[in-house]
Amino acid sequence: MKLFGSSGTRGVAGEELTPEFVLRVAKAAGTVWGGGRAAVARDTRTTGELFANAAAAGLASVGCDVDRLGAAPTPAVVGYCDRESVPAVLVTASHNPPQYNGVKLVGDDGVELSVDALQRVETRVLEESFATAGWDEVGRTRRVDDANDRYVADVLAAIDRTPIARADLTVAVDPGHGAGALTNPDLFRELGCDVVTVNAQPDGRFPGRVPEPLPKNLGELGRLVRASGADVGIAHDGDADRAVFYDERGEPIDGEASFAALAAAHLDAGDTVVSAVNVSQRLVDVVDDRDAELELTPIGATNIITRIRELWADGETVPIAGEGNGGIFFPDFRLVRDGAYTGAQFLALLARSGQSASELVAPYDDYHNVRVNITYADEAELERLLAAAETFAAGADAEPNTTDGYRLDYGDAWVLVRPSGTEPKVRVYAEARTPERAAELAEAARAALEDAR
Repeated sequence: MKLFGSSGTRGVAGEELTPEFVLRVAKAAGTVWGGGRAAVARDTRTTGELFANAAAAGLASVGCDVDRLGAAPTPAVVGYCDRESVPAVLVTASHNPPQYNGVKLVGDDGVELSVDALQRVETRVLEESFATAGWDEVGRTRRVDDANDRYVADVLAAIDRTPIARADLTVAVDPGHGAGALTNPDLFRELGCDVVTVNAQPDGRFPGRVPEPLPKNLGELGRLVRASGADVGIAHDGDADRAVFYDERGEPIDGEASFAALAAAHLDAGDTVVSAVNVSQRLVDVVDDRDAELELTPIGATNIITRIRELWADGETVPIAGEGNGGIFFPDFRLVRDGAYTGAQFLALLARSGQSASELVAPYDDYHNVRVNITYADEAELERLLAAAETFAAGADAEPNTTDGYRLDYGDAWVLVRPSGTEPKVRVYAEARTPERAAELAEAARAALEDAR
């Protein structure tokens, strides 16, 4: 697809992403949905209201009545769609820098649109083939104020709160000025935790830190954990569909390690876990230990969702899925990455284990990851980089997996080269048992691609 990548469509506001474009996307989506009702929501970005207005206008112009949810986490919007049986246009750029914004489309079943459905919308956008509502048929707009409250109630009802409350946990929360600031600190308090916060004011300028919850951006959270004596720290991205953790020492927990720990707690023999092609060996080892199955997809939530639905159709059970960036699905709750629910599940695991956070993930610490981003200027440069990646893979002493890019498994380590689905970057991932080996693999791939410039 040209417009929709692995997590919707995104770009720098006013440049790659304009109100006119969002209007066309909304008109196309409303046409595919056949009118009726649809919701519009956004994260906290300064351009969110602008693009949400464009989306609402586009939907109304093709005859859709519009529910305006305001600022809300992605999982809260998905929950609203699920309860109300309405689709949604969600304005968010998730973890991207403040100058970005984007659009996700959610179906009336409360699931992000499948690749096939997105293709139908994209075709309408590119062909400018939209329904037309007469002056007396345009949609009406109403404001909905309780979507976030109902989402919090849903999460609380789905979690066993008793062991968490009994554990008397202190939790440091960093919503990063994003949509999670509207829901998650209060949610963790309702679970019975003492909560301290940083960057907990909704602010689309993201003054405290940029939206992506990487260790280099989370220094304040680590300091808060140490200063407050917190048992664990939890950070979210801009739309709060991811959760990453800090241990009781104020040290970051690798997202692959927390994913592996949660998978070990939720998988039984015969279950299936779905992850992306950049899956960590940690998860592979957990799956083997639990006598479960592992399904790999191209990177991105849309691809993981599509595969989960296919497995469900075949009668398979998928209790957990996701990626090591903190984006985890618990499909039996809802088929969406959910930062608050993931955080609650980690707190429940911590409470039941009686261990500290560092002890809980210790079995999954003997792995080291490196990620390198290579920025490109235009499509021609991207083609040169990908051609170099193909040549690099063909000359390697490993059989390439081309599910998404080029993954080379060496037994003790692996490296993956693939283009980003959301930014003008080619990403290089590597994992090994030692940091030196991981860095060596990543550097070899990076050097091969840079030579292609």
